[in-house]
Amino acid sequence: MDIKILFEDEHVVVAYKPHGVPSQADKTGDMDIVTYLTKECSTKYIGVINRLDRPVGGIMVFAKNPQSAAILSLQLQKNEISKQYTAVICGEPAEKNGELVDYLLKNQKQNISKVVNKGTKESKEARLKYSVLNTVEDEGWGKLSLVTVDLITGRHHQIRVQFSSRNLPLWGDSKYNEAFKKSREFTEIALCSTSLGFKHPKTNKPMEFVVKAEGKAFKLFEDK
Repeated sequence: MDIKILFEDEHVVVAYKPHGVPSQADKTGDMDIVTYLTKECSTKYIGVINRLDRPVGGIMVFAKNPQSAAILSLQLQKNEISKQYTAVICGEPAEKNGELVDYLLKNQKQNISKVVNKGTKESKEARLKYSVLNTVEDEGWGKLSLVTVDLITGRHHQIRVQFSSRNLPLWGDSKYNEAFKKSREFTEIALCSTSLGFKHPKTNKPMEFVVKAEGKAFKLFEDK
């Protein structure tokens, strides 16, 4: 399993989760990153701080004790943990840089979210900023755009839902992209957590980790 440990001490573990690996144990019984780190780091406690959907890859931070988990979780609640993603969307936004603001409502049974009107019961505000890095014309998929996304809030499927609602769905997304909904095979979503910053729960030292987005769709932008 291609899980990379980027940093580890007695308080935290920072690791790269590959596309397709669950963040935590689920009904599939497939190896998940928490189980892997529990064995690899020889610890009984691994607390997930920032969750990533199974099809999404990227950087995650984990606490190795309840005290660190509480401190990091508070940072997350206060939006003090910086999270930047890199994605490939189908289409090209009208603006090269922008902010998306919506209200999302989660459907627990179907495990999907949708954009609803402000004031809808149980809806939550979703906010992100994006920048278009490059746009290419692909023979098979048409116009594709490489974007960076600064997540301001952390809602269920937020990036996927907000772009899809503007007819700019993520490449490979079988939940929110009509072109991939009928696919019977696992398709990695072109979405990767490429930058994560937080303050160390013990030393309070600022820490930042950056990785390169990996996957089939991202390769279309290499050398362009």
